[in-house]
Amino acid sequence: MKKTSPWLNAFFIAVLVMTWGVTWPISKVALNDCPPILLSGFRSLGAGILLFLFSLNRLDKLHFSEKWKMYFISGLFNSVLFYGLQTIGLLFVPAGLFSVIVYLQPVLIGIIAWLWIGEAMTALKLTGLLLGFAGVATISLGGLSSHISSIGIVLGILTALSWAVGTVYMKRISVKVDGIWLITIQSIFGGLIMTGVGSGYEGFSSIVWSTPLLLTLLFLALFSVAIAWLIYYHLISNGNASKIASFNFLVPLISILIGILFLDEPFTYYLLAGLFLIIASIYLVNRKSIMVTKRARANLHAHK
Repeated sequence: MKKTSPWLNAFFIAVLVMTWGVTWPISKVALNDCPPILLSGFRSLGAGILLFLFSLNRLDKLHFSEKWKMYFISGLFNSVLFYGLQTIGLLFVPAGLFSVIVYLQPVLIGIIAWLWIGEAMTALKLTGLLLGFAGVATISLGGLSSHISSIGIVLGILTALSWAVGTVYMKRISVKVDGIWLITIQSIFGGLIMTGVGSGYEGFSSIVWSTPLLLTLLFLALFSVAIAWLIYYHLISNGNASKIASFNFLVPLISILIGILFLDEPFTYYLLAGLFLIIASIYLVNRKSIMVTKRARANLHAHK
């Protein structure tokens, strides 16, 4: 995938945040009619099939016999573990709390990318990442109950860790594989495994088939997995992983706003406080690149 302009990248980030923001409440509703492992399998496999049909004209870029280990590792962390642990975890804790734990991911990405692929880590950047996580936690404070499942907490941490490792690995191999085929193969691989496990452990008879469920699965497969992950890959492969990941802090905010607007969930001052922290976080994490851009524009005007 070729590099794009900052404005187009900003548009991609907005689309990604909005798509993943609505995914949380939609997935929570879908669990009423479809068990978690099968839900994960269906949406991942469905996305893989759609992408495979789209990618048939670029078979020459697949190189499966040479790259299969990369596809396997990426699929394990970004599909099997990420979606599987995520949907199971939603059964144990409220979606808002679980999203808080999962969105420890940008902080983990910053640390892992620093240690593994040598991305810069400064005190300002680390402060920004921690502020973002604090913002997500603050937003969800008003919705926490006194009973918190320890199993759900552990599943949330493991989900965040698998997503962080998978993201940094994807960044690491982005120069070696075709991005579209990487997302395609990891979706098919993860989808097949989760559907197989789900069919044996949960059983297809546990699914309540309906038109709303089918439309939900189509949305999750096409938008939440296929399109969103292609955008995510493009952004991660062409930018600083931790800086791109910092925008993920906005996803729980979108999820809660949707709950307020459409599900009659209460508006709280925690939301405003969390929003302030998240905006400060994104600014601090991206501050250096913002300053560099301003300096470059100033130099350009000076030479005109």
